[in-house]
Amino acid sequence: MTDDKDVWVFSEKPALQAELIAGAHQLSANTGGQVAAVVLGARSQAEQAFDLGAQRVLWLGELPSGRLVEDIVPTLVAAVQDKCPFGVIIGATVRGRAVAGRLAARLGVAALADVLEFQWDGSALLARHMVFGGGAVRIDRPLASPVIATIGQGIFETGSLQAQPKGEIEPLPWVEPPWQAAVIERRSRAVSSVNLSAAKRVVCPGRGVARQEDLGLIEELAQALSAEMACTRPLAEGLGWLPRERYIGISGAMIKPDLYLGVGVSGQAQHTIGMSESRVVVAINKDRGAPLMTQSDYAVEGDLYQVVPALIRALKARKAK
Repeated sequence: MTDDKDVWVFSEKPALQAELIAGAHQLSANTGGQVAAVVLGARSQAEQAFDLGAQRVLWLGELPSGRLVEDIVPTLVAAVQDKCPFGVIIGATVRGRAVAGRLAARLGVAALADVLEFQWDGSALLARHMVFGGGAVRIDRPLASPVIATIGQGIFETGSLQAQPKGEIEPLPWVEPPWQAAVIERRSRAVSSVNLSAAKRVVCPGRGVARQEDLGLIEELAQALSAEMACTRPLAEGLGWLPRERYIGISGAMIKPDLYLGVGVSGQAQHTIGMSESRVVVAINKDRGAPLMTQSDYAVEGDLYQVVPALIRALKARKAK
């Protein structure tokens, strides 16, 4: 039996999988098929997919010891060739991108990277997605099937999803990859539990912050605003001042808060693509020519070490009234 109207979703991260399911429902509303979650993990995770809104569950089982996530690609290829879904949406994580690229290559189709929105032109699917590292947005019409797309966190909202009745979990037979990378060592790293995509207010420091200890001042501002603190990529990956989960941008979090406040953020395209849908954008920077200053709704030209303390005092005084 073929499922040429169904839309499959896969992510090794359960939180992202919920958002992909929401996006898949938008597609299946036009294709007339069902949303199937492809789950890698314990059976309890497969069962949870129904609670996240999946109508079907295809279970890969738990990843065998010494394997990498992308080793599931031969299994996915066999399943896709057997069932012929309309499309496969994959979370745009490091591993997810590797899976999407290999899956598309094996199936002889193109992979649509970093999709921001799906649109329909009659019966034709259009995908608006980022290209050139977030420097531009392009609309493509996939001509071959299945449609393979990667989507990052924060693109689709899960609020309207309803839990589905528990159905049968369909195991996918494991297909041994013809070759695989060897896992030499695994190292644990601290993971932040922040969910920037759900934050209504975000304060984001950039390279204008001179020292790591000065982040305490930015955190105090975030607390005064009841906001989450994010950061630009250099602060997370270049300097290691904040966890990777807190940086906004093309390869980080995609956010849509009511308020985004950039403190010492220059505003390069790789960052702004991740916060461009903020309702209100405020920038604090001593450089009037910084790109974010020209793109913001409100721009404060000044030294952040003078502006931020004054803003904190004003916010605290207002709360005290």
